[in-house]
Amino acid sequence: MTTILDLGPAADQVKALVAGVTDDQLPAQTPCEGTSVATILDHFMGLTRAFHDAATKTPPPQGAVQPGPGTASDANLDPEWRQRLPEQLDALAVAWKDPAAWEGMAEAGGVTMPAAVMGLVALDELVLHGWDLARGTGQSFACDPASTQAVFEFTSQAAEPEQAASREGLFGPVVDVPAEAPLFDRALGLSGRDPAWSPARDR
Repeated sequence: MTTILDLGPAADQVKALVAGVTDDQLPAQTPCEGTSVATILDHFMGLTRAFHDAATKTPPPQGAVQPGPGTASDANLDPEWRQRLPEQLDALAVAWKDPAAWEGMAEAGGVTMPAAVMGLVALDELVLHGWDLARGTGQSFACDPASTQAVFEFTSQAAEPEQAASREGLFGPVVDVPAEAPLFDRALGLSGRDPAWSPARDR
């Protein structure tokens, strides 16, 4: 049986973070190497549309730029992101509540995969980049237990040696995190992120 994940809590967390971003924070760096707050927001703008369409099995518009690593930039951030991004986050969460979204195959970012895997990838993007946004803007971050478990399992699988090729461009090198650390910190380490990252340490 396909496990249907609730993207609502993660989407709500990102919405709260977006509301807390100030204009002067847009150029600030995040734990996602070489990526500013504005670029993370632009990435969210693209991925929320792409994964919504993946859930509804809607083909991307002809000629549309596919969101993915390296395609987002601060220069391309929609001037109306404060209004549009929360709306797109809500629509994304609603789309994946439909059991049909998790059936068959789905396409996003020019990649086609089982819809059940695509939904997990969407959740992973919300959670990990949500944490990036929180750290880059000095806000608190909370991940619900179900999302934490799902992201940990996803990043654990991605850290397996046989996944090295598919990991390239998605995650950085694994960061060692103590086995007794909280599960979410361990998931961060498996995704190539340092749970202790701060803007001061990045200088």
